[in-house]
Amino acid sequence: MIEINHHITLADDEVQVRAVRASGPGGQHVNKVSTAIELRFDVRSSSLPERVKTRLEHLAGSRLTLEGVLILVAQEYRSQEMNRRAAFDRLIGLIRKAAEPPPPPRKKTKPSRAAKQRRVDAKTRRGGLKAKRGRVKGED
Repeated sequence: MIEINHHITLADDEVQVRAVRASGPGGQHVNKVSTAIELRFDVRSSSLPERVKTRLEHLAGSRLTLEGVLILVAQEYRSQEMNRRAAFDRLIGLIRKAAEPPPPPRKKTKPSRAAKQRRVDAKTRRGGLKAKRGRVKGED
């Protein structure tokens, strides 16, 4: 069992993990050892609550296939086990973020009359300062 938080847990068989070859430089080692981890998680057929599934699909972005499978690739470490841990940490982090309730919509507010007046006064003061920087009149 994979524990996401005290309300949500995933069964081990809901996540498929596969070792693949890492891309990028690395010499002989990278060409013969599969250290990168590809983690696949089918969001739509998972045991997550419906609201979490919806938010997770939105958060996943381009990492989600058209079939609703979330694909995470971890290849930052040279060790397969560390990459496996990194992939699971990323999945758990994404699901935890999706489980949080969305923030309430922003309430539109208007500046007060006093705030508007302060702004206009500051602009007038600044404009007066700038006007004094010009050439002095009558000294030509």
